[in-house]
Amino acid sequence: MTDTSYRIQGATGEWEVVIGLEVHAQITTNAKLFSGAATAFGAEPNTQVSLVDAAMPGMLPVPNRECIRQAVRTGMAIEAQINKWSRFDRKNYFYADLPQGYQISQLYHPIVGEGALTIDADEKAGIPAPKTIGIERIHVEQDAGKLMHDQHPTMSYVDLNRSGVALMEIVSRPDMRSPAEAGAYLAKLRQILRYVGSCDGNMDQGSMRADVNVSVRKPGEEFGTRTETKNVNSVRFVMAVVESEARRQVDLIEDGGTVVQETRLYDPDKNVTRSMRSKEDAHDYRYFPDPDLLPIELDDAFLEECRASLPELPDAKRTRYTDVLGVSAYNAAVLTADVETARWFEALLGEGVDGKQAANWVMSELFGALNRLGKDIAESPVSPQQAAGLLKLVADGTISGTIAKQVFEIMLETGGEAAAIVEEKGLKQTSDTGAIEAVIADVLAKNPGQLEQYRGGKEALFGFFVGQTMKAMQGKANPGVVNDLLKKALAG
Repeated sequence: MTDTSYRIQGATGEWEVVIGLEVHAQITTNAKLFSGAATAFGAEPNTQVSLVDAAMPGMLPVPNRECIRQAVRTGMAIEAQINKWSRFDRKNYFYADLPQGYQISQLYHPIVGEGALTIDADEKAGIPAPKTIGIERIHVEQDAGKLMHDQHPTMSYVDLNRSGVALMEIVSRPDMRSPAEAGAYLAKLRQILRYVGSCDGNMDQGSMRADVNVSVRKPGEEFGTRTETKNVNSVRFVMAVVESEARRQVDLIEDGGTVVQETRLYDPDKNVTRSMRSKEDAHDYRYFPDPDLLPIELDDAFLEECRASLPELPDAKRTRYTDVLGVSAYNAAVLTADVETARWFEALLGEGVDGKQAANWVMSELFGALNRLGKDIAESPVSPQQAAGLLKLVADGTISGTIAKQVFEIMLETGGEAAAIVEEKGLKQTSDTGAIEAVIADVLAKNPGQLEQYRGGKEALFGFFVGQTMKAMQGKANPGVVNDLLKKALAG
């Protein structure tokens, strides 16, 4: 483990920032944690509310097995301790969007214990070496509803669609020391959750949010008093919160003030945090075991099923691409960064194409085309199967790389198959030595000056002759055959 050199320069010297993140990730399920109500995003207010979610008298919660399963799989993905015995607690507080008057959570006995996540080195961002960030726990809890303040001039309305939605709260250790490390941790966690399929990671829709705990200290001293900035919904904003809140704390301390442990909100327009309320301690919530829910006991068969269902995770996939397929480290990192890209590339590999060739093509041709069209890879007009057809035509010498670019453009426009386009347009590459030799002879005859210079020692002109030959043959000549025949012809 290594610490960054990130420091805040104050009037009294350097300050170190200490960061921990509590990430709330909505579990990917079609039903809520304790009811069968739907969880689809964007539904009309109060259309996805069961009697349990509305806390009607006599209604009893029933745990959703899939929510528990997804939490366990997430814990396994970060190599955390899975607790076979866990329990739900009631967290008691009053708020208008919490009809029960309490939240069902797991304080004392969470389903997932200690784990870790390693962020990658990024010299440009100020992360000189890989660093392991400890994860303290993952517990399962229900979300609250949502207050709407823009529906009436004097009243707020309540939407209970989110009431009871299943969340994982993933609590890190205070191991991060810079905005870059906090951003890298959140991005890596989001990547893993998307690979596992336990959360879609859509921060703009609120399905993943971070509470950012920040304190400052003189390097080497004890931890300072922390503040918690709630519900930050992007990697960029998390980094901005760390920077602005740490600077505020340093200025406050150096002006003779004291940091108060409190909950704060982030204002992205002004790039400042502002006080929301004093920070409560556990005893303020009067936690106690939920009497309506039995403890959760996991058997070995269930755990084995969870582990067997895990996909190849991004770090392992990236290593395989570099070590087995010969893909460059940069290309491997890009191809595994997003789960949709990785799935598309895996489907391409499944068609039996060369891994290195495929990676280079995706990075240059496919990504270039998608960027031009304003589409992401899930919307690609060309499927992995169609792409494989194109790459195989290049690999077996049917078409040249130059012709492949033309064919790909037609595929993007028409959705057609590469082989059919090549046949229809007459684009097959020729390896007919007689035809190529005739063209070479014509090229040499038309360029006597360059021929004389080449034979006089200006060997750089070889590329000129290759270009002229390929141009005369409209790019359809096999480049390897052209090179061989040209060398013989130029030698005289």
